[in-house]
Amino acid sequence: MAKPNRAIGALALGFSLGGFFDGILLHQILQWHHLLSGLEQARLDIRFLIVTDGLFHGLMYVVTIVGLYLLWTSPAPRPKRKNEPLLARAMIGFGIWHIIDAALSHWILGLHRVRMDVEQPLLWDLSWLAVFGLLPLATGYYLMKRRTGSTSFLCSPVVLVLATLIAGSIASFPVPRGESVIVVLRPGASETAMMAGLGAVDGRLVWTDRSNEVWAIDVPADAELARLYGYGALLVSNSIAPVGCLDWIRTN
Repeated sequence: MAKPNRAIGALALGFSLGGFFDGILLHQILQWHHLLSGLEQARLDIRFLIVTDGLFHGLMYVVTIVGLYLLWTSPAPRPKRKNEPLLARAMIGFGIWHIIDAALSHWILGLHRVRMDVEQPLLWDLSWLAVFGLLPLATGYYLMKRRTGSTSFLCSPVVLVLATLIAGSIASFPVPRGESVIVVLRPGASETAMMAGLGAVDGRLVWTDRSNEVWAIDVPADAELARLYGYGALLVSNSIAPVGCLDWIRTN
């Protein structure tokens, strides 16, 4: 088996390549979205969107440097051993990037979708994820098994990302507005300020937990829920599924 540093380095390189592929193709060439296109306020300032895309690419450079460092400083495999499947691990890292991006950026945080302003954004999300997330992951997993006869070190991560994928896809289906919405207050947030926030969105408090940090509110169908973040909300959920309480900023 490869040294852990070599395995992690190859995964990191694949992960960063996934990020670069996403950013260069979708943000710049096709211009289907920017990193923060899901935020209504951010969409009004293209210069801000470009800056955040640049910071994202900067982060991918850091991941790339870490991966190269781990590969460079790890002991080379013994001559009698099979060639290590670094390409397979890189493909796995590439697929993991797209799975995490879909679950976290598309569905949980709502930062953007693969294509903005289309009638079926979930269809685009799932199609892109299948081609550039699940397919590279499955291919890399198959190559690992064929070359080494074992992929035990990947079993737990694979199960985790697939579970996140399933939970995120369920959470991405919205319910009709005009019903209850869950709001979690930031630590130290003022309850008075949040009440003012309810007034700003014409909301009505219907329930709160004992700590008074989780609120259930009723809002009209056209309420701008993103405004609640300016009054102390940490999380706003309007999802049909329990995992939707992680649906931070989806307001469309």
